[in-house]
Amino acid sequence: MKRTISAIFVFVGGSVGLTTMPYLWEILNLTKSPFNNVFVNLGIGALIFFLLSLVLANWVIRAFKKIENYFSKQSATFLLFGALGAIIGLVLAWLIGIPLVAWNINIISDVVPTLLSVGLAYFGFYVGTTRIDEFRKLLTPKKRPEEGQLLDRKADSSFRKYKILDTSVIIDGRIYEIAKTGFLEGVLVIPNFVLRELQYIADSSDSLKRVRGRRGLDILNSLQKEEDMQVESYDGEFEEIPEVDSKLIRLAKLIDGVIVTNDYNLNKVSEFQNVPVLNINELANAVKPVVIPGENMRVTVIKAGTERNQGVAYLDDGTMIVVEDGQYHMNQTLDVVVTSALQTAAGRMIFAKPAHSQKGIK
Repeated sequence: MKRTISAIFVFVGGSVGLTTMPYLWEILNLTKSPFNNVFVNLGIGALIFFLLSLVLANWVIRAFKKIENYFSKQSATFLLFGALGAIIGLVLAWLIGIPLVAWNINIISDVVPTLLSVGLAYFGFYVGTTRIDEFRKLLTPKKRPEEGQLLDRKADSSFRKYKILDTSVIIDGRIYEIAKTGFLEGVLVIPNFVLRELQYIADSSDSLKRVRGRRGLDILNSLQKEEDMQVESYDGEFEEIPEVDSKLIRLAKLIDGVIVTNDYNLNKVSEFQNVPVLNINELANAVKPVVIPGENMRVTVIKAGTERNQGVAYLDDGTMIVVEDGQYHMNQTLDVVVTSALQTAAGRMIFAKPAHSQKGIK
């Protein structure tokens, strides 16, 4: 990359030397000097620009990488209309520059057309990318929507299509099954800083953390192998931000993405900063079966409750059932009648009584 940049600088410098050095020799009253020839002028310009390339090469590379990252995140529609706008701007600059070149005035004929080309190309790109919806309406023939036909939304094609996974939801593992069912549309984004944190957990000396970290890496590999899922990595870094959660929020704002997590604190902070969040725990609670007071179910009491004579049982999905007088039926399977249900931040709790205790009530 550096060699290519240096070669471009040398080529441009040689061209600049050929056009400007004769004026410099004239200013210095050295027009008849033996140094005033094509090869010396070309060599001086090329040498000066080569030295400049040594100083500016790293800056140019960083600038190109930023441009590449910016355009790689844009949709095909954005790039198409931007390119068309830039081409139209260049054509206008060429038409305006024809009479200027004909005047044959040094600065006006050489510099002004170049400035016009750069300025109008940028203006055309800006107009093309900020008026996409209006251009679509102009190019699309108007049709009356038929009954039941959905209207196009005003947001562009990249609107919240990125789902950014955090470390907790990857380790949890349920994201794979949810994504496999097709309920998560768009692209799953795995930031590099999340991957590094996951690798750090997998290399931990704590055996429990190590197992969880390796499980998370296995989940990522399974997601990557699924043909129906679009999984991309984000190589960008936010070096000024030390916390991973803050980096996730910054990334979501940058690419207009949605954070997928089961971290309660990250959920609240994201909502405060107007960043959309999909919480796996909330989804799990939402799809649990709804029970109605008076409904019968069969459960096994496995431990004592916090209140007197209470027993605790669990459904297959992990929902806790508090059974009145359940301590008298420890490790027994019995029929119970639901009395009430309570939805909490931790999940759903169901309160019930043994069915035989209600049969005696008249």
